[in-house]
Amino acid sequence: MLDVMFRQCAGLDVHKKSVTVCAVTEDEAGKVRRTIKTFGTTTQALREMAAWLGELGVTHVAMESTGVYWKPVYNILHESLEVWVVNAQHIKQVPGRKTDVKDAEWIATLMRLGLLNNSFIPDEAQRDLRDLTRYRMKLTNERSAAVNRVEKVLEDANIKLSSVVSDIQGVSARQMLEAIIAQKDDSQELAELAKGRLRNKIPALVEALTGQVRAHHRFMLRELLEHVDGLNHRLQQLNGRIEYLTLPHARLIERLDAVTGVGKHTAQIILAEVGASVAQFPTFNHLASWACMCPGNHISANKRTSGKTRKGQKWLRTALSEAAWAASRTKDTYLSAQFHRLRTKRGAKRAAIAVGHSILTIVYHLLKDPEATFEDLGGDYFIKRSKGDQERRAVKILTTLGYDVKLTPVAG
Repeated sequence: MLDVMFRQCAGLDVHKKSVTVCAVTEDEAGKVRRTIKTFGTTTQALREMAAWLGELGVTHVAMESTGVYWKPVYNILHESLEVWVVNAQHIKQVPGRKTDVKDAEWIATLMRLGLLNNSFIPDEAQRDLRDLTRYRMKLTNERSAAVNRVEKVLEDANIKLSSVVSDIQGVSARQMLEAIIAQKDDSQELAELAKGRLRNKIPALVEALTGQVRAHHRFMLRELLEHVDGLNHRLQQLNGRIEYLTLPHARLIERLDAVTGVGKHTAQIILAEVGASVAQFPTFNHLASWACMCPGNHISANKRTSGKTRKGQKWLRTALSEAAWAASRTKDTYLSAQFHRLRTKRGAKRAAIAVGHSILTIVYHLLKDPEATFEDLGGDYFIKRSKGDQERRAVKILTTLGYDVKLTPVAG
């Protein structure tokens, strides 16, 4: 027999145009009453629902995190009630027994018995920042796709510019593309538009810029470049707004930026997704689990069948993965050493997830202690940690190669 955790609660089955509510109330005599009612999702209808729940004495309500449809309900109800937004996977009904009323009753039953876990819902300011950083990530991906389309058009025109120029969004490449659009076909003249160190590659540019450009290619290039320019402008506007919203946390952004692999944009994403405080996460393991940056559990009959990470917090997970790859390319750092150490055993992708987990652990401690700062342990950390093993391994290799090895410590 399960104990009752909430005696006055309700379950909500939320849809785009309607909300089915099951209110479960218990009087002083212990008699339980279930009341079902359906409301619309307009602001006025939701306020009527909040007043109706208040009249019944309901104190806690629970609902699935269904797309974005839970947000209008949450915006109205959280002012007067404690609202739980629950992962839909945690409250699945038995197949073949699904109606809106039954779903609401099932959610209410689970809520009453304390069998639900409340999702982390940040405050309004953090939700606004999340919208901006997530939209920026979408636009950045869209810009990358547009640049890739530019390269495809050039390949179709027999122009091999990307084989010589590392960044076709650079100043020199852009001027060459503009000249191609302006119907300039002389490859020597186009190559002379190169600037800086790219001028050392003029002979290669002359060969790469010799192609078969048609009017169709010029039209496509003009459209794509205008699209890229528009995206750049919108990204500039977004960056300005994000800078404004993160001004109160400028010191925190600076501390996060100091972590190996974490840039300013990644620090802003971490602030938007996790928040300026980690009070909602008892330990760094809870944060790693919430961010889906740790191995999954799937053990049956004492056999581990899968250790794949869960698919959940994709925004933070993507940012941490990018930071891990950036950290792997640094020199003489702990995170780079960790990546290369794990890559030989587990592969590059798993190593990147492990480094992302380490970055998130560092972030947790930086957020938990406002006075903490990041100090890199150095690229030789793992060697020093197992000095004896490293010595024996080196001696064994040299002995195998036919050397007589005698180790003499260096003085000082």
